[in-house]
Amino acid sequence: MKEIKIQAHEVKSQSDAILWHLKKFGSITSYEAIKEYGATRLSAIIFNHRKDGYNIDSMPLTKKTRFGRNTTISKYVYKKPINLNNQLGMFCEVN
Repeated sequence: MKEIKIQAHEVKSQSDAILWHLKKFGSITSYEAIKEYGATRLSAIIFNHRKDGYNIDSMPLTKKTRFGRNTTISKYVYKKPINLNNQLGMFCEVN
């Protein structure tokens, strides 16, 4: 899986902004994407980033609507890749 390496000055699109947000904060919801970046199709952006090799999980959240009913939304969580050398170092000496 790929590690997110985008910096704030490199953000040129909504898609880049979502990657930057995931790198900085670790997760994002559709409400945050709309409010902060004007990205109304977060699931499509996440789909494309997954296709590009980023490990992004979906976590269901239950929220109350303004009418008092429950609704389920997705929180997208970025999973950083495990550095193989760190993992091997737990079990043996790595040169």
